[in-house]
Amino acid sequence: MKGFLYDLFVPHTHDAADSVDDALEASRAGVTAVKISMFALLGTTVLQFVFVLFTGSVALLADTIHNFADALTAVPLWIAFVLGRRVATRRYTYGYGRAEDLAGMFIIFVVALSAVVAGWEAIDRFIHPRPVENAWWLIAAGLIGFAGNELVAIYRIRVGRRIGSAALVADGVHARLDGITSLSVVLGAIGVMIGFPLADPIIGLLIAISILILLWGTVRSVGARLMDAVDPHFIERAEHALQHTQGVTGIQGVKLRWIGHRLIGSAIVTTDKVELHEATHIAEHASEHVRGELRNLDDFVVTPTPTDR
Repeated sequence: MKGFLYDLFVPHTHDAADSVDDALEASRAGVTAVKISMFALLGTTVLQFVFVLFTGSVALLADTIHNFADALTAVPLWIAFVLGRRVATRRYTYGYGRAEDLAGMFIIFVVALSAVVAGWEAIDRFIHPRPVENAWWLIAAGLIGFAGNELVAIYRIRVGRRIGSAALVADGVHARLDGITSLSVVLGAIGVMIGFPLADPIIGLLIAISILILLWGTVRSVGARLMDAVDPHFIERAEHALQHTQGVTGIQGVKLRWIGHRLIGSAIVTTDKVELHEATHIAEHASEHVRGELRNLDDFVVTPTPTDR
């Protein structure tokens, strides 16, 4: 059960083995995912606002504003994917792919801030209780908020895994947490209906705390990207490809790093070929082997050295 919940809120995001192998295609897929999910959340917000007008619920209004703000978090991620398409310059020699990771950190900040705001609102509800009207309308609105966020979460996480974008998966986890926040409106309304008005602030406070706890996994995921962490299995696959390259007699070191949702890397290999053109040919062949093994690898530089060196 613990493993299921961990994978639900902290999915294995970076280092997907089935990532798209074309950089432009991956960026386009990312932009498309951001666009669709943003408009889906905006649609959810509009529907919830209609219910706010009928119920006058402060809790529902807060959830509606929260979902609207969440839809806007797609904007920096959208910008990041667009920037990632730009070619490298003499100033940004590795390109602009790291903009995705910055967007991921911004999303983490928004999630943390929303958890604090939700907690504050829950505490304020303890101090200043407010009557809730039309509980059935609140239940419907909460379910709409949950459904909209969960659909967006599934879509973002799926595309993020496919293209290897930790930032997009983080935004998907963000949407999933927001869906659960919307469910608090439902549970709070049920509590009011059975004569327990404090159910709403109690559930709201518990959800705020759970969001902060579960957010840690996303912080680690995006933070690992910023620290150039990669799945060791990727290193093993690269080494395997190098070892099975004809002419390579040894491997002295393999390095990989993420630039947004794309990988680059390098390796030093030993060869018994003493002629420069032969050693260079082996290095090029080895590089092709590694790129064939890791589909989302853009550049891999292999440096050959003599075996007896």
